[in-house]
Amino acid sequence: MENKLEKLKKNYIDLELQMSNPEILSDQKKMRDLNREHSRLSPIIMKYDEYSKMKQELADSRELLSEETDQEMKEMLQAEISGLEERIETASESLLIMLLPRDPNAGKDVIVEIRAGTGGDEAALFAADLLRMYTRYCDTKGWKVELLEGNPTEIGGYKEVIFSVRSEEAYENFKFESGVHRVQRVPSTESGGRVHTSAVTVAVMAEAEENEIDIDPSDLRIDVYRSSGHGGQSVNTTDSAVRITHLPTNMVVTCQDEKSQHKNKAKALRVLRARLLEIANREKSERESELRKSQIGSGDRSERIRTYNFPQSRVTDHRINLTLYSLDSVLAGEMDEIVEALKAHEITLLLGQSGTR
Repeated sequence: MENKLEKLKKNYIDLELQMSNPEILSDQKKMRDLNREHSRLSPIIMKYDEYSKMKQELADSRELLSEETDQEMKEMLQAEISGLEERIETASESLLIMLLPRDPNAGKDVIVEIRAGTGGDEAALFAADLLRMYTRYCDTKGWKVELLEGNPTEIGGYKEVIFSVRSEEAYENFKFESGVHRVQRVPSTESGGRVHTSAVTVAVMAEAEENEIDIDPSDLRIDVYRSSGHGGQSVNTTDSAVRITHLPTNMVVTCQDEKSQHKNKAKALRVLRARLLEIANREKSERESELRKSQIGSGDRSERIRTYNFPQSRVTDHRINLTLYSLDSVLAGEMDEIVEALKAHEITLLLGQSGTR
């Protein structure tokens, strides 16, 4: 571990030298990449410096203990050594976690797709509940949410809704949400008071940068038409809605929320790039390793990951057997307890794979 950390420290020093180079300062893209890597390495190097300092203090204290003859001083040194050993072990565990393989999508914005599944109107209403939950969660973090496309129902639900989240922490906090979310509650239209079960599918995709996914314009068929949404008179009477078909995959993306055809096209292309990046990443993972099978769920959209039970005010995440009796708080955006538990479980799995646990 220490050899790897020493190499990282040399890289870190080299990064700082590059970032002070006047020629590189004028290259915005290069500086952005260097800053991103510098930010990633900074906490690791700070923790490693702290770890190294404690190891030196431990060596000094042991040397003093071997030379000390006064009993009282020996006891003080032994207590100091014991405390340092505990702190070094804790720092070592932290460094091991920091050195775990980094998700290639870490640090990226995300695009989230929510689709009503089984349950008709009730599923569509719960899709709207999930949209509010995620939006409120992002609000508490100060992350920017942008609606990309919505297909609302007349009673306030969504057959489908797509939105983006902009934050360097977005992917690492949202990636566990992919899958089937099941809701158990009495619909407002149910006169007999029976509990119905409905399902909503969530897909979380890292947002692709333009240079990551090369889309040949000749592979696209772009159709424009009049919006059928609730955007107002000007939206519904102009050909502002855009439908993009990616011919090689037959993937279709539509967007009609903006009054501008240009803006709708740009949003649709963002969704298309994210979907194509997801396919590329999945194919790469399947070729290179079986890692996905051992992670928290497969990310498969058909996999049931969580149940929201209204009669019992209960939320259960089935991947880690976590049950909380605070449904209202979770739906109000207080998701940290679930997200942090999923992150901790993933770290445990990765540590096991690396042979450190």
